[in-house]
Amino acid sequence: MTPSAASSGPGTPGLDIPVVTVAPGGTATTTLTVRNDSDIVEAYSLEVVGDCAPWSTVEPARVSLYPGTSETVTIRLEPPRSPEVRAGETPLAVRVLPAEHPDAVRVPETTVHIEEFHELRTELLPRRRRGWLRGRYRLAVRNEGNTPVQVGFTPGQAGEELAFAFSPAEPRLEPGESAETGLRVRTGKPVWFGAPVVWPFTVVAAETGEQDAARPDDSVHRPALEAEFVQIPLFPKWLIALLAALLALLLAWFALVRPAVRSAAKEAAHEAVQPRPTTAGDPGDAGGSGDAGGASAPPGVRKPGQGQSQRPGAGDGGTGAGPGTAADGQQSSATIDLKTSGGETKSGTYKVPEQSVFGVTDIVVANFQGDEGVMTITFGDRKITTIALETFRNQDYHWVTPIKISANDTVTIEVTCAKPGTPATGRRAQGCHEVLNVSGVLGRTDQ
Repeated sequence: MTPSAASSGPGTPGLDIPVVTVAPGGTATTTLTVRNDSDIVEAYSLEVVGDCAPWSTVEPARVSLYPGTSETVTIRLEPPRSPEVRAGETPLAVRVLPAEHPDAVRVPETTVHIEEFHELRTELLPRRRRGWLRGRYRLAVRNEGNTPVQVGFTPGQAGEELAFAFSPAEPRLEPGESAETGLRVRTGKPVWFGAPVVWPFTVVAAETGEQDAARPDDSVHRPALEAEFVQIPLFPKWLIALLAALLALLLAWFALVRPAVRSAAKEAAHEAVQPRPTTAGDPGDAGGSGDAGGASAPPGVRKPGQGQSQRPGAGDGGTGAGPGTAADGQQSSATIDLKTSGGETKSGTYKVPEQSVFGVTDIVVANFQGDEGVMTITFGDRKITTIALETFRNQDYHWVTPIKISANDTVTIEVTCAKPGTPATGRRAQGCHEVLNVSGVLGRTDQ
């Protein structure tokens, strides 16, 4: 190193500062020689100025010299290991201020060579991901060194089951600059059943490019970041258990429940088609004892001689039917179809013909829309029943002893429509719709 040339003059010291090299985080020293070329005793104050001032000191900071004498002071350099102290050449200046001749202040300068240092700080988040085939992570990288670098990432795994993709793949960072890189991890095959599979892997962040290859000593901090990808099965255990339970229920239905339901349906259908026994005095039984061989006619078919009315004292002298009673009759039915708007009360009637009597044995009520409201059924002046519509879709009533309705009396249904239901079409109806079918024996009365 070549010292700087000395300066002399009245009240001006001679100054020499050698060039110095320092590493961030370390300590280096250089010297400065102060000479008093004046003819009086002089005191000099020394202070480092410029970019090096925050981390440089002069020891001692004040010297007193007799004329023609000199003293060497020490300049101590302690740059911190920080990205703020950039690598390269930085000027170093020391202000020398004479106490007696302040106008003769001098600021000698030299050059400080700041060495490079490299350090990367990385973080991988999250450390664990769950997924069927892929997982996404975030890599945060910060350049803690004092020189620009280009960063590359190297994944590591024990096997070859995982594929890695970085975006961006090689970010460039200035000293103190941070960046975030996306990491996507993907497996090649799905896991169909069973327990989750854990795939551990590592990621190393390092410098790339010509400057990293040209540096023989590897001073870059390369921490290995550890993470896991948990591959979950496509079909969890609870779904397998649910499918097994549904399969067991399906097998039980076909093996046990369905045959029992079909058997019960057959029995119910067989009972429905069986002829209902008639009571003594029914019109259908008239003259049954006088038929040849005692055979009876099927329901709804009249025997020879039936349907003809007998009067008192006529024919073979039989008594016949009295006034107001049915002398003969046949099976008959009537249907009342009633439509009612929402919030309205409406009635539907069936009137028994003149000179007739209707012996009611069966009624069937249909609420096929599932309407809500109230229905009242009346035979003449007699109220038979009141039903809430929402409690049934189809309802039937049967009597062993017929309920007789005289001529000109009516079978009446009165419906109060609270809310129309939804028929099989799937669209809500505009109004309520109920049907009543009444069945029995319609006979003639004497005049």
